Amino acid sequence: MKRALIYINMGLMCILTTGLTLQADELPPLTQLHAHNDYEHARPLMDALSHGICSVEADIFLVNGKLLVAHDIKNVKPERSLESLYLLPLQERVLKNRGHVFSEPSEFTLLIELKSDGAKTYEALEPILLKYSKMLTEYTPAGVVPRAVKVVITGNIPRAAIKGDKSRLAAFDGTLNDIDSPISADLMPWISDDWLAKFNWFGTGELSAEKMFELRKIVTKAHLRGRQIRFWNAPNIPSVWKAEREAGVDLLNVDDLEKAEKFIRLEHAIPNGLPE
Repeated sequence: MKRALIYINMGLMCILTTGLTLQADELPPLTQLHAHNDYEHARPLMDALSHGICSVEADIFLVNGKLLVAHDIKNVKPERSLESLYLLPLQERVLKNRGHVFSEPSEFTLLIELKSDGAKTYEALEPILLKYSKMLTEYTPAGVVPRAVKVVITGNIPRAAIKGDKSRLAAFDGTLNDIDSPISADLMPWISDDWLAKFNWFGTGELSAEKMFELRKIVTKAHLRGRQIRFWNAPNIPSVWKAEREAGVDLLNVDDLEKAEKFIRLEHAIPNGLPE
């Protein structure tokens, strides 16, 4: 008889092997996963949401006054704007779910990579974000006003411009060079860097004790500053995810959304292994 893998989490059950599944909104959202280059999926944003993923990445170019989503400038299309692919659908979700992207309250991050000139692209981005301010986390001199979606800027970051905003709707990420930076976590909530450049491990065998120690040290330093840690260019395989999770890495940078979802849900549902 075919066994069923039963995920029990927050009082909800999802039976995977029998074909009986719950809708994505009924499952606890996953704050541990980041949908890398999300716009390259068949259904940008929607595929990530269907897997319960709480962080997505959109690369943008400023083209003739419009913010268009693409990895390379040659691939931009007028209909694929930041608003149409991400901001409008997120707004609809937030309205539907009474102030949250998912039916279960959970922080959602939209990572926006500025691919064109940083200062000019951010200048064009600010009024667009303002249109959706009711759902975006706001940073003011009086403190942070948390809302459904947190915007983090990466890529060609105009740090001076973002720092200079007295009230803003976005933060930015740093690199490992910023690991000891005194910049506040409200301004720089993430540290993002190249996994292979730092560890040169593709997931075969075990991550060496020396490199695991170094990884844990990086995570500890980031957390002491109140920041989350994410590595891009990491192989999308369970052995790498396992090492990252064991070291305390906050966000797994993933392309295979289905495999990553199963990995995280299994990790949290059955900590001691599969049932007999």
